[in-house]
Amino acid sequence: MVAGWFTDAEGPDFRLLGTRCAACSSVFFPREDSFCHNPGCEGGELEEVPLSQRGHVWSYTDGRYRPPAPYVSDPYVEWEPYVLVAVELAAERMVVLGQAAPGVSTADLAVGMEVEVVPGVLNEDAGTTWTTWHWRPVEVAE
Repeated sequence: MVAGWFTDAEGPDFRLLGTRCAACSSVFFPREDSFCHNPGCEGGELEEVPLSQRGHVWSYTDGRYRPPAPYVSDPYVEWEPYVLVAVELAAERMVVLGQAAPGVSTADLAVGMEVEVVPGVLNEDAGTTWTTWHWRPVEVAE
């Protein structure tokens, strides 16, 4: 969907990509390539860093209605509800928002639950596939 926000890798090597300030170690997502947004930092070089692949559910909700304009969607295509998940990445000290993986409902989630980032498809047409990321619960070993 947006170049440089995640790797092209599939499977276990898929990662969201952020940037880290060399001066203060603040991490940003979406990536920041111009300057450090930390008000206490005079700035430094920003380097690309892969973000943690796993985090914990900070909050979640579902979207059960088609948003009004200016949101663009095809009114002739049936609306499909989706789940949004806010995931806390402890190492980066941030919360990243994203959709839950297909098939994951709000009933499958709980605050504090461990989830992992996985590649996903935002939209497809005859010639193009727009990719994104999704969050899915980590399987619990029994």
